[in-house]
Amino acid sequence: MTDLSHLMRPGAEIAVRVTPKAARQRIEVAGDLIRVYVTVVPEDGKANAAVQALLAKALGIAKSRLTLVRGTTSREKVFRISD
Repeated sequence: MTDLSHLMRPGAEIAVRVTPKAARQRIEVAGDLIRVYVTVVPEDGKANAAVQALLAKALGIAKSRLTLVRGTTSREKVFRISD
């Protein structure tokens, strides 16, 4: 599991690129780009929920502290960490 705890600060926004229907769930970091691969399909918000859970685990926070602020139907998403 990729450790993203260095990004953990309240109010921070984390931009990610999502790939749904991947073979396995994982997070890859290349420079400033964070790629999140999830195994679920992008229907009814299932992929967004999976991305939120995976990011929260990598950050070491509760998933309720992550809010999707941009990109509900896009592969490019931005999550905000709440207090």
